[in-house]
Amino acid sequence: MAIFPQTRTAVPSPSAAIPPRPAGTGDATRLPSLRHIGPNWYASVMGTAIVASAGAALPVDVPGLRAVCTLVWALSVVLLLTVLTARAGHWLCHRDQARAHLLDPSIAPFYGCLSMALMAVGGATLMVGADVVGARAALAVDVVLFVAGTVIGLAAAVVVPYLMVVRHRPAPGTASPVWLLPLVAPMVSASQGALLVPHLGAGQGREALLLACYAMFGLSLLATLVVLPLVFSRLVHHGPLPLALTPTLFLVLGPLGQSTTAVNQLADVAPGAVGAPYASAFGAFAVLYGVPVMGFALLWLALAAAMVVRAARDGMGFAMTWWAFTFPVGTCVTGAAGLARHTGLDALTWLAVALYVFLVAAWAAAGTRTARGVLSGALTAAPVPPRPATARTT
Repeated sequence: MAIFPQTRTAVPSPSAAIPPRPAGTGDATRLPSLRHIGPNWYASVMGTAIVASAGAALPVDVPGLRAVCTLVWALSVVLLLTVLTARAGHWLCHRDQARAHLLDPSIAPFYGCLSMALMAVGGATLMVGADVVGARAALAVDVVLFVAGTVIGLAAAVVVPYLMVVRHRPAPGTASPVWLLPLVAPMVSASQGALLVPHLGAGQGREALLLACYAMFGLSLLATLVVLPLVFSRLVHHGPLPLALTPTLFLVLGPLGQSTTAVNQLADVAPGAVGAPYASAFGAFAVLYGVPVMGFALLWLALAAAMVVRAARDGMGFAMTWWAFTFPVGTCVTGAAGLARHTGLDALTWLAVALYVFLVAAWAAAGTRTARGVLSGALTAAPVPPRPATARTT
């Protein structure tokens, strides 16, 4: 099954608002298996690429891990090309459905995943894929994917909230963790841009990229601080999410872990881009910001895990939302690894290792079930409405 709408809006549903399809807007009989391939499928690319890059970032030396990460990186490249091709076919043959996705408040935010998928694969190529394609080719690939992903991510961070205001108009109390997806994309740009800073010549260009990354860090962080209270308020006042959507609670870890990763990676490259007073300040900020945010991330991880266990007991089955267990947790791995690098604390090293073990297990579970669903056709069929959330207990 696909990602399911979870909100009722005050305006007619997107499909009802769409007039009869004129000629040239798509044909539902062409490649029907692609009709329900939405932008949420990019989450599988993100979740796979982060396994490779997070493994390479671990502050421990595990024999054979580098080779395994290289294989996972290669798989992420294949997945990216596959999903890009499928999505192109979706837009070509099913433009009516693609337009309906844009007008659906539960699906439109997933357009932020395209940006993050591009940059996740680009970063993994630079960190791991260079062993296969060479450093020069890996850098070229990363630059192309970073620029494309950043442009798409910044556009999504504006367009999706705009659509939510003028077209979606979600009802009060229907905030979803999915709303964070287009907002966290610029944070991914901030962390991935740090990898490219040393490759620019010293001077204005290098400093401009560094400060642009900090600007995108701030953009994403402040937007997250606006949306996150809405998500928690929705949970407190309206109860648990529908069963199939419960894993999306893990999406909150994305901006938390990614922002911690960003400040640590930017602090690593700041000394070569800005003067000593600012470089040392950025290094201090990485720890002063990262430690408290990682603490909150662990709190949210415990809360989200408890909600998932509750949903599993109530009959939660597999859905593409399971990919929410991967990329957000992977950002916490890289965030903890960065803090371990800057503080030297063994506790943070083992935290990164423990989170990576969870990430690999979640990736294996989501990947296996996704492959099975694709082969059976269950994941490419029309979505089925989710089971409602269970009633509160007294």
